[in-house]
Amino acid sequence: MAHILKNKNLEIQIDFPLENYNFSRFDWTGKIVEVKFQNIQLSGVERTDCQNENHFGQGFYNEFGIDTALGFEETDIGGWFHKIGVGLLKKEDNQYLFSKTYEIEPAKFKVITEADRILINCKSEAINGYSYLLRKEIILHKSSFTIKYYLQNTGEKDIITNEYVHNFTAINNDLIGDNYILKFPFQLKPELFEETVNPEQKVDIGENEIKFNGTPKEQFFFSNLTGSENADAEWELINLDSKIGIRETGSFQTNKVNLWGWKHVISPELFFHIFIKPGQSIEWSRNYNVYKVN
Repeated sequence: MAHILKNKNLEIQIDFPLENYNFSRFDWTGKIVEVKFQNIQLSGVERTDCQNENHFGQGFYNEFGIDTALGFEETDIGGWFHKIGVGLLKKEDNQYLFSKTYEIEPAKFKVITEADRILINCKSEAINGYSYLLRKEIILHKSSFTIKYYLQNTGEKDIITNEYVHNFTAINNDLIGDNYILKFPFQLKPELFEETVNPEQKVDIGENEIKFNGTPKEQFFFSNLTGSENADAEWELINLDSKIGIRETGSFQTNKVNLWGWKHVISPELFFHIFIKPGQSIEWSRNYNVYKVN
């Protein structure tokens, strides 16, 4: 059974670590499957054409190490490496791919639930000098919710990775189009983007906001929206028809912001860089505020 955090404004559905989604990409701790604001849907799904939804993202799933999982390079083929928040994955070749199906040895999870929050602990095994303790707390407020992270390096080697939330966002299940505006607190410089995939030219890049001149039938993607410059970790999505906005604000500065989407969903992604020496720990948080637009 999923855990529900609910008040008069927000309802958040959170799957426990070992239920439903069981793939090797997204963090199993605090899988936020669905968010509603005054009974209006705010979250979407990665794909609408998938046969096995437990292999794909939805809601506000997060991921550690999209480019390379912890310890992958040092692991021999046939050995095991860490995917933070999931467990151990078996290495089959010399290239790590987040979309690949890996054999999984799940980490050890412990869940504590309260009326306004859920706390999930994830404890790893020690493999190749790496081990960690991850603690995630999801807290419900009046018209917002906060995700708090604590990551401790319990191993012998430095932990160098990153974390982001994929934010599969769709307000009132509306298709992406001219009813949406996506805003950032920094200037957008397309010439500095690392990658631009906009095949139908349906995505319009402004000075600090993104609009849509139609519904994209094909996937779009923009990477490194800050041009590698440090910026406040924040985005704001407004649906003009529903007159609802949602804003994510991180407790950190970011130099990597990506944007992915399709006809049914839009996903702004704020990356948090992680560097932890052995015996040290780090904390960060993300707050999601939902509001009505005048």
